[in-house]
Amino acid sequence: MRTTEHLDDTADDGGTGVSVYAAGALCWRVKKKKLELLIIHRQRYDDWSWPKGKLDRGETLAECAVREVCEEVGLPITLGIPLPFIRYAVKPGIKEVHYWAAAVDDMPPMPDGKEVDTAVWCSPNKARGLLSNPSDVEPLDFLVEAFEAGTLATWPLLIIRHAKSKPRSAWTRAEGERPLAATGKRQALFLQRLLMSWHPVKILTSGWLRCIATISPYAQATKAKVKVVPALTEADHKRNPAKVTAVVERLLAKSTAAALCTHRPVLPTVLAALATHMGPELAAKLPFSDPHLAPGEVLVAHVSIAEPGAIVALERHKPYED
Repeated sequence: MRTTEHLDDTADDGGTGVSVYAAGALCWRVKKKKLELLIIHRQRYDDWSWPKGKLDRGETLAECAVREVCEEVGLPITLGIPLPFIRYAVKPGIKEVHYWAAAVDDMPPMPDGKEVDTAVWCSPNKARGLLSNPSDVEPLDFLVEAFEAGTLATWPLLIIRHAKSKPRSAWTRAEGERPLAATGKRQALFLQRLLMSWHPVKILTSGWLRCIATISPYAQATKAKVKVVPALTEADHKRNPAKVTAVVERLLAKSTAAALCTHRPVLPTVLAALATHMGPELAAKLPFSDPHLAPGEVLVAHVSIAEPGAIVALERHKPYED
């Protein structure tokens, strides 16, 4: 199948002329071995589309997608593979909409009655016929292709570089005790919200303070299981990088939504281990150039359920910046 990625989850037009950003999800399920999609009708516009909406102030695209689906049809979701974004003209200029796939169970959708008056499950062919915006077909086609290739059902493995810490040059005590800077503490709170989009239930982390402080807000809010892994510290990795590779391999074998928090010098080993589980086209998108990830940045690897250990999609989410 084709590969896709979301690299840089920031609502910054970057010179593209985009004036409106939005996000949503194509909710899917399988009934009697057939794929079904959730499509909505909005009475205000008298159109058929996917659940989506504009970003709130300070919100990331991923958070927006989860919130909008919950608000419009009452379905709590976990984001799956990223789908192609679309652009089209609106009165303020260009609107860019980012979509994810989202597997849901059999609970019925409940339209909010304000913006959405009808929500129905239908076949991909019926959805194509109903969609009012022709560009909405592109993420649908990608999703169908992934379903047919057996790569639509996935679980997420999140790689986190710890948030910004106090400068090494200004710290005279033990390296493992170097704390987060003020910006880093704000990044950790930002991560608490962002990680909710994938709900990792297990977190493996370096035991050094700056990593523990990075994942603590999310862990405390969700009761996710935290395991301190000495091999993920800078010092242990320098002595034996093979142990880090083994940690990544064990995570990929578990098929459970998880996160790994570590340091910049450890990331090349983590990324090299991930690269062996994906095709060359996708592996070329990994951030091998130093510094790999910015402090507080997240790399999401979507791992196939049908083919255990195979990574089929990537996305990166920038950290909070003051």
